[in-house]
Order: sequence, then C-alpha cells, then structure tokens
Amino acid sequence: MSRFFATGSDSESEESSSADEITPKATGTTFNKQALLLSDDEEDTKRVVRSAKDKRFEELTNIIKTIRNAMKIRDMSKCLEEFEQLYRAFLKSKTIVDKEGVPQFYIRLLADLEDYLNQLWEDKEGKKKMNKNNAKALSTLRQKIRKYNKDFETEISSYKENPEQSAEEEEKDDIGSASSSKSDDDEGVTAKSLMKKKPQEEEKKAPEASKFLKGAADEESESEGDEESEDWGSDSVDSGGESEDNEGEAASLAVVFLKKAQDGDKQPERKKDDRRKRHKKMEQVDEEADEEGEGEEGGWEKVKGGVPLVKEKPKMFAKGTEINNAVVIKKLNEILQARGKKGTDRSAQIELLHALAGISNENNLGEGILVKIKFNIIASLYDYNTNLAAFMKAEMWKKCLECIDELLDILFENSNMFIGENIAEDSENLAISDQPFRVRGCILTLVERMDEEFTKIMQNTDPHSQEYVDNLKDEGRVCGIIDRLLQYLESKGSTEEVCRVYLRRIMHTYYKFDYKAHRRSLGLQGETKSEQDQEESEGEDSAIIMDRLCKFIYAKDRTDRIRTCAILCHIYHHALHSRWYQARDLMLMSHLQDNIQHADPPVQILYNRTMVQLGICAFRRGMIKDAHNALLDIQSSGRAKELLGQGLLMRNMQERNAEQEKIEKRRQVPFHMHINLELLECVYLVSAMLLEIPYMAAHEFDARRRMISKQFHHQLRVGERQPLLGPPESMREHVVAASKAMKMGDWKTCHSFIINEKMNSKVWDLFPEAQRVREMLVRKIQEESLRTYLFTYSSVYDSISMETLSEMFELELPTVHSIISKMIINEELMASLDQPTQTVVMHRTEPTSLQNMTLQLAEKLGGLVENNERVFDLKQGVYGGYFNRDQKGGYQQKQNYQRAPDQRGGYQQKQGYQRDQKGGYQQRQNYQRGGYRNQNQSSY
Repeated sequence: MSRFFATGSDSESEESSSADEITPKATGTTFNKQALLLSDDEEDTKRVVRSAKDKRFEELTNIIKTIRNAMKIRDMSKCLEEFEQLYRAFLKSKTIVDKEGVPQFYIRLLADLEDYLNQLWEDKEGKKKMNKNNAKALSTLRQKIRKYNKDFETEISSYKENPEQSAEEEEKDDIGSASSSKSDDDEGVTAKSLMKKKPQEEEKKAPEASKFLKGAADEESESEGDEESEDWGSDSVDSGGESEDNEGEAASLAVVFLKKAQDGDKQPERKKDDRRKRHKKMEQVDEEADEEGEGEEGGWEKVKGGVPLVKEKPKMFAKGTEINNAVVIKKLNEILQARGKKGTDRSAQIELLHALAGISNENNLGEGILVKIKFNIIASLYDYNTNLAAFMKAEMWKKCLECIDELLDILFENSNMFIGENIAEDSENLAISDQPFRVRGCILTLVERMDEEFTKIMQNTDPHSQEYVDNLKDEGRVCGIIDRLLQYLESKGSTEEVCRVYLRRIMHTYYKFDYKAHRRSLGLQGETKSEQDQEESEGEDSAIIMDRLCKFIYAKDRTDRIRTCAILCHIYHHALHSRWYQARDLMLMSHLQDNIQHADPPVQILYNRTMVQLGICAFRRGMIKDAHNALLDIQSSGRAKELLGQGLLMRNMQERNAEQEKIEKRRQVPFHMHINLELLECVYLVSAMLLEIPYMAAHEFDARRRMISKQFHHQLRVGERQPLLGPPESMREHVVAASKAMKMGDWKTCHSFIINEKMNSKVWDLFPEAQRVREMLVRKIQEESLRTYLFTYSSVYDSISMETLSEMFELELPTVHSIISKMIINEELMASLDQPTQTVVMHRTEPTSLQNMTLQLAEKLGGLVENNERVFDLKQGVYGGYFNRDQKGGYQQKQNYQRAPDQRGGYQQKQGYQRDQKGGYQQRQNYQRGGYRNQNQSSY
C-alpha cells in the first residue's frame, strides 16, 4: 500500500521509511521502546525517583509559598483557601510526620500566619478598607488558625523563643533531605535511565539521529543499558569501552546527550549548596562584627531596608539666635500654621512642640509660654486621629495623661495665672513681669475631651481580653485628673464650669456599687486590722459625694441637660444601693417621664438604664408590681439591648444606613457599665409570673380577660408547642416550668424551678444581697400559690380550714388569714370567714362552666344584633341624605324633621328609639344575670 494513503502520524511514516533502509525487527520490541522513548507529556522533563517524605514535604512547601505570596498582597480569600489545602496535605503526610516529627517550616508558617492575622485584626482602618469577602475570610481564618494552633503550642512557643535556631534546623533538614534524594537517585538510576526522553528540539534538528537511535536501541538494548549504568553509577573504563565497541553512531549520540542532561541536573544542586554555605558564612561574619561594634561608639549600625530614616531632628533655631519670648512664639505659630494641612506629619509636629517646650524651660522663659505650648501639645494629640470614630493609641493616650497632669501642676503652682477662652490672643501676657500671666485656653474642654477619648478606647477594646482590664486601670488616673480639676475650678472657675466638671465626676461614680459603704451599713468590719484602718482612713461614701454634687447642680445649673443627667444618675445610684423610696420619689417629682422623648439619644439611653435599675431595685425590695411596671416598656419592645446602649440589633439597610450605624456605635456604653440582660429578663419574667398566674386562675372563663405581660404569654405558648418536654435548661424554660407548677398550686415544685444551683449561678448570685432576695422570692411564691389554689379549687370546696392551708403552703396562720381577708374584701373570692372554727366558708354564687359559656354566648349574640341594626340605620340615613342633597337639601331636611309618625322617617326614628330602649333593657338584664362576675373582673 502506498504511504500517501496511510492514516498514521508522522512518526509512523518515519518508521516505515526507516524500515525500508534497516533490517526490520519484531513489532512488539519496537512498540515498547517507542513507548519508553516518546512519552506524551514529559518530553522536556526528567523523572526523579524520590522518597515519600520528599514528595509530601515538597507539596507542603509549595502551598506555604502560595500562602506567603497571598499574605504579601493581603489576599485573605486566597490565604483561607490555601490554608485549607495545607491542612488536608498535612493530614495526608500524617504517617511521615509521626516518624520524622513536625517540620520546622510548617511551625514557622503557623506562627507567622497567626501573628500576621492578629496584626491585621488590630488594624481597624485597614479592616474597613477591605472588601466584604476579604473581611469575612479574615475573621474565619483567624478563628481557624487560633483553634488549629492549640495542637502545636509547645512547638510554636519554642520557635518564638529562638527563631534563629529553628531556622538553622530547618536548613539542616533541607540539606539532609537533598542528600537523601541524591542517594535515592544513585540507587535507582537504572530505573530512571529507562525513563529518559529526548527533547523536542533535538528531534526536530536531527531526524536522522532519531531514526538511527530507534533502530539501534532495538538491536543493542542490553549493551545500552550497561553503558548508561556505567555513565550514571560506576567509574570503570572497561565497561564503557565494551559499550562503545558494541554501539553504533546514533546510539553514541544519544549517550552523549544523556550524559549532558545528568551533568546539567547536578550543577544547580551544587550551586544551591554553595549559596547556602556562603550565606551562613556572611551571617556569622555579620554577627561577629555586631558583637565587636557594640562597645565602639562609631561602629556600624544594622538598619532596615527601604527608604533611609532621617534621625536628625530639624534645628528649631539658627545657630547664635537669641532665644526669647517673641522668637519662641513666632516658632510656635509657624508650627501651628502647618496643622491640618495636607502632607503634614502630625507625629513630627508633636515632637517639635515637645522640643519647643524643652527649649523654653532651658531658657527660663516663664510659665506662661510653657502653658501655651502645653495647650497646643494636648490639642495636637487629640488631632492625631483625623477620623472622629477612631480612638487614641496607647502611646498617645499615655502622653496625653502626662501632659494634662503637668499642665495642672503648673496651674496649681502659679495661683496668679488666669486662663480662659474669653481671653483674646492680643491681650495675652506670656512674659515674666509684674502683671499676672494671661493665657488663652480652656483646661475644662481638654479634660472633657480626654474623658471622651477614654470612653472611645473602652468601646473599641475587646471586653474579654486582658487589654481591656489594663485600659480600665487608667480610669483611676482619669478620675484623679477630674478631681484635681474640680479643686482648681471650685476656686477659680465659673458656676457653669463647676457644673460641667461635677457632671463628669458623677458619670464616673453613679454606676459603681459601694461595697465598703454597704458593709458599714450592715455593721460588718474588715477581717484584719489593716482593712479596718483602711476603711476608717477612707473618705466619704459615694452616696454623700453624689448627694453633694447633684444638689449643687440642682441649685446652680441653668441648662436642662446637665440637670436631667444629674437627676437620672442620682436615681440610678439610689436604686443600685436599694434605696427604693428615695429613688421613686425623685423620679416622680422630676416628671422626666413626661418629656424624655424630646431629649437627645445619650440622655434617653441613660433614662432607660435608670428605669431598668429602678425596676430591679423594686424587685429586690419585694415590690413585684412596681418592678413589672418599671421594666414593662423596655422588655415588651424586644430591643432591650439596643435601648440600653449595649449593642446593635441586626436590621435591614433600609432602616439604618452605614452612617447611622457608626453614629449609634459611638453611643454605646462601655462593657464595664453594662446591665446583665439575662438577669433583667429573668426579673421581668418572674415578676410577670407572680402577677399573671393568679390573675389567669381568677378569670379562667372570662372572654374579656386582658394580658398583663405579652412576653410572658409568648414564653408560655412556646413551652406548650414543644412536642417533647424535658428538664428545663435555659432561664426561660425554668420560669415556664415554674409557672405551670404554680398554676396547679404546687409551690414546692415552683420553688425548685426558680431557685436552684443553675439559676443561682446565672441570676440570683449576681445580686449584692443574694440570700435576702432568695428568701423574698420563696415568700412571694408561697403567697401567690395560695391565691392561685383558692381561685382554682374554690368551686370544689364547701369550706376549708385555714390551718390546713397554713400547713400546705408553710405560711403562718396570720399571713393566711390576711391573704384570704384581702381577697374577700376585694371581692375576688366569694366566701366568708368563720372565726370560731378558723375556716373559710365558700358561697355558691359562682356560675358553673356551662353557665359561663352560656353567658358568653348571650353577650356575643346581643352585640351582633346591635351591630347589625346600626349598620342598617347607617345605610338608610346615607341614602336619604344623598337624595335630599340632590333636591333642595335644607327644605327636605326640615320637612323630614317635621314628618308625621305614619311617614317613613318618623317611624324609623321611633323604631330606632324603641330598639335603643330594648337594647338598654337587654344590657340591664345581662348585668343582673352576670353582674356579680363583672364586678369581680373590674375590681381586680
């Protein structure tokens, strides 16, 4: 067959042409050699036989490189994806890791990645600039890496202690693995020699050589294998000579090519080893040079790469310039002119102002100019963050506190210095003279801004971290600065300024429980003598301080806002310390509840916090109804967390945009001022239970029964919907279970659900006088269970002994007598007391359940009839009015009014009047039938 009609590839045509010139061989041998020499996808690569360890570790290192590249460009999504791949690859190599140990490069990546993620997490501005996917990936990856790194805590800690040693071990491991791979190559060279291929370029350039190679390879397969093994593995010359005699020219060309490929592969490995050795030597030389140069003043200094940092401070004044007030003020104005301009380095500006203050001190230019510079330093520290929502960093915060302390020291030392915003810059007196210093500035504004910055720092710190505790320790310094300013302004400030600084002091006091005053009120003393001496040496109680500060504001303040805040803080403090009557009276006399809706949001949040604390105080004192009324508005809204300023609820973007969300976040109360929401809900639900369950028992068959608490009824419905009722776990389930027990009059079961170890740890132990609250609760549960029992089972008894009731509910006999008497007086219970026998005699006036249902049906039918007649009258009236408007409305109306009784209009009116009379009679009749029961309802 002609080759032009062949369907094979070019290689097949070449094979057929070579078959014409060279003696044909067996087809099977040719096919096998063809498959070995010409692989489909490895013509340019060289196969290497490696150990399983090298394969797995190379896979890990490749993924680690990708992760590090993603870290450089802050691609968190890529980091998360690659980390999950790394985790899977590490699980695959678990058997090797168990033998060899966790590789150092893996530990190094885990440590570096965790530090990198923590750094990104703390960078609030950087997080805001991230897109949504990256921000989500950052939080997910941070959680995963923290959880994952717990398994490698010891390795990571040892790496962080000595990272250099870990790096050296990592390099040794790399070198060891490289040498092991070389030995593996030497051992398995015969296997690899069979896999060697020719590059495509050699095939294209020398097609004839390829033909000869194919033919010769089939003839001399054994001699070629010997020759290759000599070239790769042995150094003997004899075997090489024998192979050369037996080979043809084409085979020798292939051998030469294979030898070059092997040499080319060995060279990069040697170069890598040389580079490593040189790098180690250079590091050793650098370390020795650093050690030698530490003692020398002019030695070399190790610097970071990048743009060189200019460490020389700019000269403030030219050499030989006379330093006086005018020169310093001129320099100060130059520095201030750059403030706020684009490209101004704010940290450098603060350093310049510090340097200027130092120069004025050295040249004794007076306290006036020093105070002026200090004012500007503090203002520059506040301006360091351009964004209003951003908070000060720790370093700037410490500097700010120190500067304000120094400024107050100067003001206390110089009593003849006047400062104020009303002093114009032209009338300032900064030079030392007989006249007192006059400086423009307001120390009160600086301290108020400092207090706001402290609040922002606490808002933006993780409340469950040690950093929050460390920041909270600064509150002592803040309160100390406010107290010093308070002393200064009491002597030199105006009344308005004193009221402002008093309010700042009140805001740091009102939410703190005074344990030492509480111990003194109970008559307890410190256990040791040192504690007793400390208590005696301490100043006034917080109640006395609050009373003094608030009364001054009530008398002197001219602004409603400061007075309103002071009243609310005073009420909160009274309620916190269980002074219920003082707190209630102050709230009622202030009439704040009438117009609080017109106040600004921070004041409304303070009002909500005060009402909640008032409700909790009433609960502690046993005023259950007052507690429920105080907490009703907050709890019924379902937004207690948001109304108290303790967090934001998830809402749609239509209700609140991003800007509004930022504003609301700035209004949040710091975590250490939060009110426990679970405690708040528990107090509300228990109060609702003690009110609602007896009411439900008294009005079981009443169709018009109102709900005292919707939230409590919702929890009851949720409990009833559950298909399987197990033992209660959450606080709400405990209250629902207790309510069901109280409904049956079983006070002991109710008591066990409300007061147990779980509820104690969650709720009741959080009160200052926990035992007293528990005793009050037991008492209330017994009394309300007794009332519920009498309402539920009064129809069953003809009479019941009060002694029996006293034993059932473990109450004193006078208490049982008092409860039943109140129920009879309020017409809640149809009974009478028989004093000689101490029994309660029931009166059979209550209708049965069938009678109750009949009465309800009659009332509903009567209402239906009345509504139907009203609709009919309304239709007739509208039709007549429409007709009259078309034809002389006024005359027709008059005529209709004077119409005779036999005409339609008068008859209808009369009929309506009779129906009204009939309806009134019907109502009266209903009232006589069920009047007693209706009277009972209204009395409750």
